[in-house]
Parts: sequence; C-alpha cells; structure tokens
Amino acid sequence: MTRTARRTRRTLQTAAAGAAALLALSACSSSDDSSSASDSPGSASPSGKLSGTVTVFAAASLKESFTTLGKEFEKAHPGTKVTFSFGGSDSLAASITGGAPADVFASASPRTMKIVTDAGDATGTPAIFVRNQLEIATLPGNPDKISSLKDLTDSGLKVVLCDKEVPCGAAAQKALDAAGLKLTPVSYEQDVKSALTKVELKEADAAVVYKTDVHAAGGKVEGVDFPESADALNDYPIAQLKDTQNADAAKAFIALVQSSEGQKVLTEAGFLKP
Repeated sequence: MTRTARRTRRTLQTAAAGAAALLALSACSSSDDSSSASDSPGSASPSGKLSGTVTVFAAASLKESFTTLGKEFEKAHPGTKVTFSFGGSDSLAASITGGAPADVFASASPRTMKIVTDAGDATGTPAIFVRNQLEIATLPGNPDKISSLKDLTDSGLKVVLCDKEVPCGAAAQKALDAAGLKLTPVSYEQDVKSALTKVELKEADAAVVYKTDVHAAGGKVEGVDFPESADALNDYPIAQLKDTQNADAAKAFIALVQSSEGQKVLTEAGFLKP
C-alpha cells in the first residue's frame, strides 16, 4: 500500500469514529430529554408544579370545611383536582385497609386512624390538626326545653345518637358515662350527618352531634351546650396513605390543612385548635 493510500485510510477511520461518538451522544441526549419530560401521573413536574387528582377520605363532620379547602387548593394549583369521600371514620378506615384507592385520610378520632396505621396503610406519623366538641341539636326554638344531657333521658323524647363505633358515638357515650346517665336512643346512625338529618327532618327531637355540625346546619337546628362535653373532646388526625398515586399533591393538601389559612377555615366552622 502506498503512503498516500495509508493516509487516506487513517482519515476515513478517524471520521467514522467521530461520527459514531456524535451518534452516541445524540442518543444519550434524546434519552435524557424523554425521561425528564415524562412525569409520573399526578406528580410534581420538574418545575415543582402539582398536577393530577388528590383523593381524600374524611370524616363526615369535615365536609363543609374540607370542601372549601379543596376549592382553595385547586385554585392555588391549576391542573389539580381534589375529590372527597365523606363518611363515618370507622367505615372509611375499613375501606382503606380493604384496598380502596386514596391519598389522604382525615379521621375524627385517633382510634379510627390507628386502624389504618396498624394495617401499615399510612406513611409517617399522623398529625392532629383540630379538635371537636359535642353539642345537643334540637328542633329550632328548642320546643322541648332541653337544657342538659340529663334531659335527653326523658322517655317522651325521641333522641338519636351516632353508632358507638363512630367517633361521635363513642364521644357521646363517654359524656353519658361521665354524667352517670343511661340513654336508649330511637336509632343509632352511621355518621354524624345522618344523626343531624333526623332532627332536621323532625324524625327526632334531639341528637348528640358536634358543634361544627350544628354550626353548618344554620337555622335548621338549635344547639344546646352541656358541660360533660368537655370530657369527650375528639382529636382529629390526618395522614398521607402509603399507596398514594400522587404523593406530592397529598403532602401539599395536608400542608394546607395545617397552615394558618387552613386553620382559619376550620376554626370558623367551629373546630377547636389542637
């Protein structure tokens, strides 16, 4: 082979190696771009913007205040949606441990939250974010002149309680025990809203519910305080769930609930600070 031919061959080999290197670099760059642009569903983008749906399971007594906070969350984070499932905390806990998809659980008692944490379905330690106190709900104008917990034991009254497995029912029983009273209701309801509705529809003369529910009902019922309620305050814990599909948004919603803005909405609804 002549000297000129050898020089030409070396030049071609060098050019080929350079082209291969450029192709490899281009492939790496393309792969990296694809990875960064492909965010997991309902996660935060590289810019930190939240997206997707946040599913919140919450005690029935939180319906009004959490609905307000959900709207505020969506307004603050365009592209997100907050969906709620409200009900008795024990039923919600059973649904979560049974595999129902959710991102956040807000319970009306530590006992019902413990059902979820004991099953390993929560992430981190639940935080107490508010407290709630019981009140007697009567018909508007309090026609039966109910002024104490003892008055509810009158055999002529139709009284409704929450089921003993529900936090409001457990709290009512604790208050009755503190007063040394026995009460046989006409029905046990599965959540506090159902108990209150019985009075609103005049199917019952009174119900032991939360102050927040009397507040939310407006003029449909009248509230009567009783001292034994101070012995049966309920702490409300909130936690992110282990199988959340939108961890970033779940954490952000919990942060809103615990923020000064969230606490203002809750206290205006009648909740007590933790």
